[in-house]
Amino acid sequence: MAFISKSSEYGLRAALYVATRKNEKYVPIREISKDLKISFHFLTKILQRLTREGLMISYRGPSGGIALAKPAKKITLMDIIQAIEEKDLFESCILGLAGCGEKKPCPLHKYWARERRSMKAVFSKMTLDKLSGHVLKNKLRLAD
Repeated sequence: MAFISKSSEYGLRAALYVATRKNEKYVPIREISKDLKISFHFLTKILQRLTREGLMISYRGPSGGIALAKPAKKITLMDIIQAIEEKDLFESCILGLAGCGEKKPCPLHKYWARERRSMKAVFSKMTLDKLSGHVLKNKLRLAD
């Protein structure tokens, strides 16, 4: 069972990729697509959404591409997920049942409520700057 959508997964990976490229003004989308093994057209749609939400900026032309719209230390993982996801996954039922809550819980409610609070805290505190630093320092991978 996936917690976040493929769009959010790819959006997080692409944003981290851009954040690791500190010395480049704009990173070509084709390069991101190739290096992260994400469909160019799918990635473009995700990056358009992040651009509309003010997290990325794009520039057309020979030296164009995508860049963070503000410093990486001011963008949290939660910012990216909330820009991409249709619903607030930190509030909804993991099984997708309407009205799930303390009064009418689903079979996973008690466990999911506890986990989503913990995960929400992590996603809200973790910035692209901090995580991209770990990627660079520890040579962590962003693609298979």
